[in-house]
Amino acid sequence: MYRDLPWAFTLRPMAEVRIIPVSSRREQREFLDLPWQLYRGDANWVPPLRLEQQGLVGFRRHPFHQDSDTQAFIAQRDGETCGRVLAIVNHTHNRWHNDTLGFFGFFESIDDRNVSTSLFRAACEWLSERGMTEVRGPTNPSINYEWGLLTEGFDSPPMFMMTYNRTYYPELIEAAGFQKAHDLYAYWGHVDMLGSMSEKHRMIDEGIRERFGVKLRPLDRKRFRSDVNMFLHIYNQALSGTWGFVPLSEAEVHTLGGQLRHLIVPELTLVAEVDGKPIGVIFGLLDYNGRIREMDGRLFPFGFLKLLTRRKEIKRMRVVSANVLPEFQNWGVGITLARGLIDPVLKHGVEEAEFSWVLESNDLSRKTLEKAGAKRYKTYRLYQKEL
Repeated sequence: MYRDLPWAFTLRPMAEVRIIPVSSRREQREFLDLPWQLYRGDANWVPPLRLEQQGLVGFRRHPFHQDSDTQAFIAQRDGETCGRVLAIVNHTHNRWHNDTLGFFGFFESIDDRNVSTSLFRAACEWLSERGMTEVRGPTNPSINYEWGLLTEGFDSPPMFMMTYNRTYYPELIEAAGFQKAHDLYAYWGHVDMLGSMSEKHRMIDEGIRERFGVKLRPLDRKRFRSDVNMFLHIYNQALSGTWGFVPLSEAEVHTLGGQLRHLIVPELTLVAEVDGKPIGVIFGLLDYNGRIREMDGRLFPFGFLKLLTRRKEIKRMRVVSANVLPEFQNWGVGITLARGLIDPVLKHGVEEAEFSWVLESNDLSRKTLEKAGAKRYKTYRLYQKEL
């Protein structure tokens, strides 16, 4: 254990690798700037939004950190930063699951096992000292943000708010003793598939609407705050039994809502209601990653204008979630929500859609997407090991 040594220390026998717990502003900049070095020249990498990344890591105020403890580490060799990781104690998760599970996130490294293993050793010891008995990741910083390591599908860029990494990362993580915990899938579809999908589910959709009185409406900007509260209620209720679930706090939902408010196209986010009561939602977002790449992750001074103008030119979208309250999940409301998106998708001019992410254990969603013709084209993995 290194607890009796100075925090900035040199691991043995790998003397050339120095692990530093991040504390100063300079070290924070080194942590945040590393991806721009590692992915230079990679046409598929999309830079993170710099301001948002600062909050998610914990270098500026963010509601996730109201109920978590974190420590960022950087690895340096010959005075150059060459790796990073964030150790996370998510108290909300551990209360919800009655668990002592720690997490790691925001992992980046050069292709050197000495660097990556040293980083994980420091993060795991920090977590162990805080009573954690296992560690899972990557979570950036939790299931409700960016989750998982890309293991298949490196030949195309990620969709908005999905992760991307170098092809050698799985090998580095496994070399540090981690094993697969769970896989997540991304499915791809093209508008050319909508005809067959529409015909297959048309009669089911009509039956659901007629029998149960299900009606759809778009998200209402005029009552945005109440719709965000409604989304929180449905999201936390619908997913409470899924693998790895952690409820979003009200503060987190409002922060996310504020960040996405001007990015949301209301017609691409639908609410299912029965007798005026919301029972399900489907949430679609345009793929802004092309714009984010153009502005190099900088919202200011003029980057935000790139995001908010000429949205009709964006031809890709991501269906982030489709959630139905548990007591209505056997009705087939998900089909009605999905079909409800067809007309607005065509009207907007979207040509491609990604459905992500879908847990490997979610057989119903996987089979529904596959029967509709969607192709599984990316896999993301969560790793875990005992401490």
